[in-house]
Amino acid sequence: MKASAKRRQPRAILPPAAGLALGAAAGWLCSRIGTPIPWMMGPLVAIAVSKVAGANVSAVPGGRQVGQWIIGTALGLYFTPVVVREVAGWWPLLAVGAVFAIGMGYAAGVALARMAAIDRTTAIFGSVPGGAAEMAVLGERFGARVDRVASAQSIRLIIVVTTVPTIFAMLGVHGADAYVPGTTSFSAGGFALLMAATGIGGLLVSALRLPNAFVLGSLAVAIPLTAMEINLSATPTFASNAGQCLLGCALGARFERDFFAGAPRFVFAVVATVIGAIVVSSGFGWIAARIADLYPATVILGLTPGGIAEMSVTAKVLQLGVPLVTSFHVTRVVALLLCTAPLFARVRAWRQRKIEVRK
Repeated sequence: MKASAKRRQPRAILPPAAGLALGAAAGWLCSRIGTPIPWMMGPLVAIAVSKVAGANVSAVPGGRQVGQWIIGTALGLYFTPVVVREVAGWWPLLAVGAVFAIGMGYAAGVALARMAAIDRTTAIFGSVPGGAAEMAVLGERFGARVDRVASAQSIRLIIVVTTVPTIFAMLGVHGADAYVPGTTSFSAGGFALLMAATGIGGLLVSALRLPNAFVLGSLAVAIPLTAMEINLSATPTFASNAGQCLLGCALGARFERDFFAGAPRFVFAVVATVIGAIVVSSGFGWIAARIADLYPATVILGLTPGGIAEMSVTAKVLQLGVPLVTSFHVTRVVALLLCTAPLFARVRAWRQRKIEVRK
């Protein structure tokens, strides 16, 4: 029995090892070609296509968390004292963005329910732009179909990550922000200490079962350190690329060979509502940017229904206001975490009372 277990161990290692090798090769190739966010988009597309084609590849266990940890640490280094004061002055805009995200999620959910002919509970929790696992858990409390909630959230992330940076690149959108990390000097000892501190932050937030724990935990440690001008080390490029690669592999691995065959109407409806949400978010972001006298692309990216790490990396690569984009998405995640379940319960209770009155 022990011998058979030993024989199975190498086989279990092969899929994630093959996935990581494929992802790294795709990231390197995309960086040579010059695609947008190459170290994330390359692995994502390569792993997704391979999975759908039936290849035995997978993401590294825990790779998503490690990727978020690295990216969160790198993003936190942008919050210098000057930047913190500047971003704090935009709190009304951040609050408006969070309210818009909640409203947009509910509207997309209602549209998805009608287009896919599914229950409204599943559709709403599948459309609110939160984490796939977190929205699935919340949705399950109200009777949503967990598999479809997770699928809709995964499709949303992948569409946003692959389309928005590509469209920005095709349109030649590129900022000229003066935002730079608190330090550009790398210190091996300082970097090890910084990663240890942000890693502890990630573990603590993870223990609280919050979404995007290792991004939020890393930011919660790196931002105060940078704001207090405790600059231990810059994040080296290879580490940032590795983090993006791990995230890309994790996103691509969500696809399975029968992913699109199982419920084509549902998948089509999700794709349509996600694209609609991107278009509406872009329009709202453009208007908000004009009113606030900010660069439109920065606000649009901040309101795009993607993940914290993915959208912030896009902002970093395209120099589109990393601190503001990160703040938009952190505010949105916190608002969704606190408001989605109680708001949904209140709306459902109101609808039930309305139906009873009609009877």
